[in-house]
Amino acid sequence: QVQLVESGGGLVQPGGSLRLSCAATGSPFRVNDMGWYRRTPGNQRELVASISTGGDTYYADSVKGRFTISRDNAQKTAYLQMNGLKPEDTAVYSCNADVITDYGTRAVYWGQGTQVTVSS
Repeated sequence: QVQLVESGGGLVQPGGSLRLSCAATGSPFRVNDMGWYRRTPGNQRELVASISTGGDTYYADSVKGRFTISRDNAQKTAYLQMNGLKPEDTAVYSCNADVITDYGTRAVYWGQGTQVTVSS
């Protein structure tokens, strides 16, 4: 069973940095696009950043220049380096992956979410 395991969330002061990790685990499979979403109580879930298998990236306007998404295909892991964090970045961040299983079935998986809190 494919599972996305997230880590790296926490409490940080404004201007600080965090690095989120998302590892896709399980039996042999292929991971296509991966992305990070975030949701706050007052907002719809939004796509923060995504990265394709080949390394093409997308960033929401609100995080451009501050966040960097990357991936290690051998480790089936995506990272989100978050610099210059602002209070408005506070949210639950969830990893998403488009996966082809060893049975040839395509499915979208979500991590459990990790809390990022930016506060003084």
